[in-house]
Amino acid sequence: MTPEERMQRIDTLLSHVWMVRTFLKHSEEAEEDDELCEVHRSLYDYMLALGGPLKTGDAEAYLKQANKKYSKLCKATELFLEIQPEISSHTNFQMAASSLKDAVDEIGPLLS
Repeated sequence: MTPEERMQRIDTLLSHVWMVRTFLKHSEEAEEDDELCEVHRSLYDYMLALGGPLKTGDAEAYLKQANKKYSKLCKATELFLEIQPEISSHTNFQMAASSLKDAVDEIGPLLS
């Protein structure tokens, strides 16, 4: 896979992360839970850091930044997976956790 193809694939996976982030940000539960707010902010920060290189089509810079910030994305994902059952057992939260985990798990190998 070329760097450009990897960048595009990561960006596609981040569309799933974006939807999870938006769901969490606008949930009533986020108003009451600081850790949940930390999760959606961390997801946003990761995607924001990649916006510039994506816009200019600079795959090398994109992949470098994505790799640099990947551990924070993983930590936010791990935190959400840990706190999700306490926050809500609703199917929407369960599916958000699953979607986030799968997207982040697929991003990792694309960075190597």
